Amino acid sequence: MTPEDHARAAKDLLKAEETGQQIGLLTKRHPEMGLDDAYEVQKAIYRAKLAEGRRVIGWKIGLTSKAMQYALNIDIPDSGILFDDMAFDTGATVPKGRFIQPRIEAEIAFVMKDAIGGAHLTRDEVLAATDYVAPSLEILDTRIIRQDPDTGATRKVYDTISDNAANAGVVLGDTRHPADIDLRWIGAIVSRNSEVEETGLGAGVLNDPVESVVWLARRMADYGQAIEPGQIILSGSFIRPVECPPGSEIIADFGGFGTVAISFP
Repeated sequence: MTPEDHARAAKDLLKAEETGQQIGLLTKRHPEMGLDDAYEVQKAIYRAKLAEGRRVIGWKIGLTSKAMQYALNIDIPDSGILFDDMAFDTGATVPKGRFIQPRIEAEIAFVMKDAIGGAHLTRDEVLAATDYVAPSLEILDTRIIRQDPDTGATRKVYDTISDNAANAGVVLGDTRHPADIDLRWIGAIVSRNSEVEETGLGAGVLNDPVESVVWLARRMADYGQAIEPGQIILSGSFIRPVECPPGSEIIADFGGFGTVAISFP
């Protein structure tokens, strides 16, 4: 893809977000598309949002479970950017019409007190730089159709990464915990309208959510970026996405770790 192709794709995705009208598969439009192209499109969206006055509040990590990596035929996680207008309080109701096809995932969030980065960052350095960890929900949305009506082809990972890794929102729980606990055993029971939809454990995220943050910081180093103090890092989902049609009330019960909730009118 050319720089002009990246800019056009970003413009189309931003318009889809604004209007609620999805666009076609970028991988159909650009069969030659690769990983670097996808992140260039995401970067163009990032620049446009900054120009609109948006502020980066953190990062999300996806594709951290083996099941999702196998499903998309990719062996590494992906990442997206959290902006200030994506943050919701636990227990809040999402404004009607805000999202196109929302889904949620349960995750452990890291809130940083120090900047971290570098190609050789260690697990201990991530723990030392973390202010606290908390239960969270990530709200996913897709500005790109999930399946092409003509060919039956489904979204590829390059489509998803271009679309800011499908990120649309973050809901932080109120409880805070030190990061040096064994996060592999932190789990959640996720219910929609009082019916259990998914359960999972933190170990589903690269065997340890801390390693997910290590991966992100090292990948960002390749692009001259670093994680900044105060930023939220969504370490990756340990459940399958839960669909949230209108009328959905979502509660993720993390036991002693806390509870986080969001509603869709």
